[in-house]
Formats: sequence, structure tokens, C-alpha cells
Amino acid sequence: MLESLTDTYRILDAAGNRTREGLRVIEDFVRFGMNDAHLSRRLKEHRHELADISFGLPAGHLLASRDTLQDVGTAISTPAEAIRTSPRQVVQAAFKRVQEALRTLEEYSKILDPSVSQRYEQLRYQLYTTEKGVLREDLSCERLANQSLYLLVTSTDCQNGIEATVQQALAAGVRIIQSREKELGDRAWLTLARSLREWTRAAGALLIMNDRPDLALLSGADGVHLGQDEVTVQDARRILGPDRLIGLSTHTLEQGQQGVLEGADYLGVGPTFPTTTKSFREFPGLEFVQQMAAEIRLPWFAIGGINGSNLRDVMQAGATRVAVSSAICRSSNPEQVARQLLGELSTPVDQRSS
Repeated sequence: MLESLTDTYRILDAAGNRTREGLRVIEDFVRFGMNDAHLSRRLKEHRHELADISFGLPAGHLLASRDTLQDVGTAISTPAEAIRTSPRQVVQAAFKRVQEALRTLEEYSKILDPSVSQRYEQLRYQLYTTEKGVLREDLSCERLANQSLYLLVTSTDCQNGIEATVQQALAAGVRIIQSREKELGDRAWLTLARSLREWTRAAGALLIMNDRPDLALLSGADGVHLGQDEVTVQDARRILGPDRLIGLSTHTLEQGQQGVLEGADYLGVGPTFPTTTKSFREFPGLEFVQQMAAEIRLPWFAIGGINGSNLRDVMQAGATRVAVSSAICRSSNPEQVARQLLGELSTPVDQRSS
């Protein structure tokens, strides 16, 4: 019996070391590579939780059981273990190693203390969610790297007509358009969406449908944007599959953090200012923009009443992407306004004249 417990301690010691090491590898990428405060904090909390759980195991016995010199596994490796072509591959491998090690901790700690085993199990489940947030965020940053100006169009708001407005915006360099119709019936909206799909595809731009994952799928759009009261990110993903974009409106930092963990591809952040296109009782304003800039790296667009006169304030608050509607749609020269906004967004804040 004593020998079997020594073997158990040795297994737990090795698995604990693998878990700690793997978590540090992931955290270093999220902290220094992604510069994401929210996910860095979450990973640090995972490490502290691991230490707290492991405190319930006899540390002296674990250390005494360690025998690295006689570990047959130190001389066993596969060619694939030595190949990593990107930081993303390093992080993916680290997540799997951590999850496997936690399962080992969960199973073998049952021999010593079932309550400790249950805590390891819960930590493993938490890591699955963190993995989704980290890897989905990294992919979204890559897919939306060059998207700084997001245009929301409603046919009744376009002074020059929706086709002319969209075509001029595309000519100016806008590369992400959202169709946002509240008065059209489903058939009419789908017909319009299919036209928008043709125009955006010809320009190499993305098309997003507001609120309706079903119409996004039918029109061939690149994704859907959801509000806090619409279907969840998970339900939209069931309809649209893994490749289409899912955006989520957020009005608090907590909603933004939750959106990252749910697997949203980007976030809408606002409303920043009062807007003529949508009514809100409260305006999180520039303070919310500052909070998001400090915490979240997942692509996000400040939205709500933004135009050429206040864009500088929004950028100084930390936004690098904005979504607009009236500023372009209600202009007599949408292309000129779009070019001006894109020019402002491409100029670093510290290089602007006062």
C-alpha cells in the first residue's frame, strides 16, 4: 500500500508541474503577445486556484516521491513535439497539455481526497472556456486586422439611396457593412441583403446582418451582429457554423468580458454619444471606451453618434475602430465623409495637431 501511494504521489507531482508550466506558457502569450488584461487576469486566477487546490495535497510527500533521474519519459519524444511554427501553435499545445494534466490530477487525487478531485475537475472546465476565449480572440484579431471603419446602413436613412451610399463607401475604402433594417419585411430585407452581398463581394468587403442569423445564412453574408436581447452567441453559432463572424453589442465592461468568453468575434461598444438612429436611456460614453481599451483586445468598435467632429475624442479614449451610420448615410457625399473618417483613423492620436 505504501508503494502504491508513493507512485500516486509521483504521478500527482508530475501532473501538477505540467499544469503550472503549461499555464505559464499560455499566460505569457496572452500577457506579452496579445496584451489582453482581461484574459491575463483570468489565467492568473487559474494559476492561483491550482495552487489553492494543490495545497490540499501533502506537499512533502509529493516532493519526496519525485524521481526525475529514473523517469523513463524524459528520454521519449516524438518529432511533432519539436515543431511549432507560430505562437498560436505553442498556445494550442499548451492548453491541451494543461487539460490532460488536470485530468490526471482529477483522477489520481480521488485516491487521497475526492473533494480535491472535484475542484480539479471544475478548474479543467474553466480552462475549456478560457481556451475558447484566447484562441478565438487571436483568430478574430487576424481576420479583422484591417477593419477600422464599420458602416451600418438602413435604407430609409440613406440620403442618396442605399446602393449609391454603399457603393461610395466601398469606393472610399470601407470594408465592413452591416445591414440594419427595422421596417422591411423578411422577403424584402433578404432581397436587399442579396444585393448588398453582390456589392460587398465585388469590393472584397464583409457583409454583416443585424440581429438575424437566419437571414445572414440565406443571403450568404459573412456574419451577424447581435444585441444583448437577441439570440445568444452560442445559438447563432449553431445556425451559422464556425466560420462566420458573430458580433455582440455591449454596454458594460462585464458584458464585454463575457462576450470574449462566449466566443464573439468582435464587440460593439457603446453607445458613446446620443444617436439619431437608436434610442437609449443611458450612455456609457467615453468612460466605457476607456475601460474596454484597457481590458479587451478582441476587436471592438466604438459606436453611437460618432462623426468627424467627435472622432478624435473617441480615439483619445483608446478606440482604434469605430462604427458609424448617420455620419455617412445622411451625408450628401458619403464617399468624402468615409475617406475623411478613414484618414483620421489611420493617423495615430499622438501625431494629430491640437
